[in-house]
Amino acid sequence: MQKYRSLKPEKIVETIAILERRIYERFPNAGLRNVAEELHQIAQEAIVRAERIRRPNIPLRLGISLLVLLILGLLGSIATSVRMSDDLFRLDDFVQSLEALLGSLVFIGAAILFLASLEIRMKRSRALRAVHELRALAHIVDMHQLTKDPERITGRGPRTQSSPQRTMTTFELSRYLDYCSELLSLISKIGALYVQNFPDPVALAAVDQLSTLTNGLSRNVWQKLMILDMGSPETATTPPVDGVSTAAPNVAGQVAAVPAESQPLAVAEGLESGSPFIRPKGD
Repeated sequence: MQKYRSLKPEKIVETIAILERRIYERFPNAGLRNVAEELHQIAQEAIVRAERIRRPNIPLRLGISLLVLLILGLLGSIATSVRMSDDLFRLDDFVQSLEALLGSLVFIGAAILFLASLEIRMKRSRALRAVHELRALAHIVDMHQLTKDPERITGRGPRTQSSPQRTMTTFELSRYLDYCSELLSLISKIGALYVQNFPDPVALAAVDQLSTLTNGLSRNVWQKLMILDMGSPETATTPPVDGVSTAAPNVAGQVAAVPAESQPLAVAEGLESGSPFIRPKGD
């Protein structure tokens, strides 16, 4: 059974709906919930858009085919009406006639090629507009996490008058950043829907660029999460699990570990040391 060889749009929509509820239950007044709601609507629209891009445009194909046949028929009619004369075989007249014929054939061939590629270019334009919409939404998610820095937890330096208000606890900040990372990942998955059944090179390149963008933004979020985990005073030392230590160095160079009751656990890499540490996950 080929169950996992293509993305299922309805599953992506369902995942975004669940994420939207999770954000609302944790941060009911946060603007990030509105972003998740907008992404949910875009995901629902993406199903219709992707199907429209995949489905062949039969009326357009019929119109193009009739127009091409009309051009070819007109060309054939002109060719049969040409009268041969002895003057045609003179060198200068022959060169001029051949030049005019080749120019007409090039022009007609370009017109046919333009008509034949019209459907692909229309679908490509729709896909690129949809991907551009997702790129803008990814930057909006990044703006929401921009001021959510872990420096408040590490306590480096005093606030200024223009410093953003930071009222989240360590756990709430961790969950907020996690939600931003999940939103970025789901944005790239929606982009993949548009080219799943439309392997146009230009559209594929645009979706790859979107994936690179969201991965880069998500990497910034996870750097904040790792700093937050290493500098959090809420951790405590626990024994190794299956021979793997759950400890990680904190900002002061001491050992900070995850409580055993914090399950499930997510493994990530350290910022500079490269050693893995384990971070608690929540809803």
